[in-house]
Amino acid sequence: MLQQTRVTAVIPYYQRFAARFPTIADLASAPEEELLKAWAGLGYYSRARNLQKAAISMGRKFPSTYEEIRALRGVGDYTAAAVASIAFGMPHAAVDGNVVRVVSRLTNGVGDVRSEAEARLDRLHPGKFNEAMMELGATICLPRNPQCLLCPVAQFCEARAAGTQDELPPKKARKMVRVERTLLVIRRGEKLLFRRRPDTDRRLAGFWELPEPEELKTARIGKELGRFPHTITNFHNIFTIRQAEIAVKPRGYAWLSPVEPVEYLLSTVVRKALRLILKE
Repeated sequence: MLQQTRVTAVIPYYQRFAARFPTIADLASAPEEELLKAWAGLGYYSRARNLQKAAISMGRKFPSTYEEIRALRGVGDYTAAAVASIAFGMPHAAVDGNVVRVVSRLTNGVGDVRSEAEARLDRLHPGKFNEAMMELGATICLPRNPQCLLCPVAQFCEARAAGTQDELPPKKARKMVRVERTLLVIRRGEKLLFRRRPDTDRRLAGFWELPEPEELKTARIGKELGRFPHTITNFHNIFTIRQAEIAVKPRGYAWLSPVEPVEYLLSTVVRKALRLILKE
């Protein structure tokens, strides 16, 4: 859950998820729709599917070595090192974005970050050391305006000595792509028309969405009901919601109540749209 998501956002999801799936066996045997409902709102749904695949592959016993943890579906170097060190005391440096920033500044950008992190790791207390490094980067060694006067390792920081802390690590240019999209609100009484994504869809299989004009060529499109932004990775989407009408409900669509969204698998985009619509 912490992959690409802030801790403060994850905590309530984690608590509900752990209560619903308290064991590996519970997670492995859960219907996918129920799994995705518990994950809904966190995005990047492949993480939830990979988590279940990992649970299925390990059976009832969690792996006991770094290599076995790393081999689980959806687990990379950082996650494997974090779990191995914090849960089992194995000496592996967990290198996330915060740790990259701390190490880059400690060395003033010299050397390979992962190698430097491994060299500095406290092998007697690797879990606590990794947590401390991540916390240092999250609270003190900030991307902008690092709190150097409060830093417990300022005397060892070569970037601080050279005055280059604001320049490290080098920022990668990220070009945002602006995309204009339209969602259609088609009513039948108190219900709205939704389209279910096919099971072959790799990202959002089984999710219900509001249709877009490209999918309903015969829809008669009316007035604008509102607009909202939604950014994911390098795409800054601007969604316009428009009222529309159709003569016949196409195959693959269904009339659903918008006031009971918990009953269906809905993406974050659709939830945003429904909140805007229901304010009318």
